Amino acid sequence: MQIAKTEILRLYKNLMLYSKSLKLTDPSYFRRRVAIEFRNNRSLTKIEDITFAYKKGQALLPFKHTIDYSKVPKINECDLTENFVRGSGPGGSAVNKNSNCVVLTHIPSGTVVKCHISRCQDENRKLAREMIIAKLDEDLNGDNSVAAQKKRLQEKKYKKSEYKKQKMAKLKSEWKKREGLA
Repeated sequence: MQIAKTEILRLYKNLMLYSKSLKLTDPSYFRRRVAIEFRNNRSLTKIEDITFAYKKGQALLPFKHTIDYSKVPKINECDLTENFVRGSGPGGSAVNKNSNCVVLTHIPSGTVVKCHISRCQDENRKLAREMIIAKLDEDLNGDNSVAAQKKRLQEKKYKKSEYKKQKMAKLKSEWKKREGLA
């Protein structure tokens, strides 16, 4: 079902108004996120395409054709609490004065993630959300989680390359015997 551009603008405007009622998430972050999504997806014409739920596997794994993403958990912003604390480690005054470390808690499961990979708070927020989705996926799906599937694919690839190496070594040793080099 296609809709008019005015209806799309109204959807984005409603999302901006919704940001004022947020209690557990920073409203300015939500508004920036909506604005960025709008700039990146101006050509969308379906309501279903305009979503703001975090989905696992969009930018995390290159194996999209072989991994099953159907059971990956989706997280609502209202299920998360977000705190900004001072990080630790090397960096001097940049670390000691700025609260750019993100502590993200998933309320229903009690899962906590602390992310201080980057010096940029916005980047740490995105990374923390990816980390919490991966952690919840691991807890919920166990052996069928995206990380476990990725690990199985890498192991399969490694075994295949090892088999090829052994086969080539065998062929080389047979050739040396035939030629009288060994």
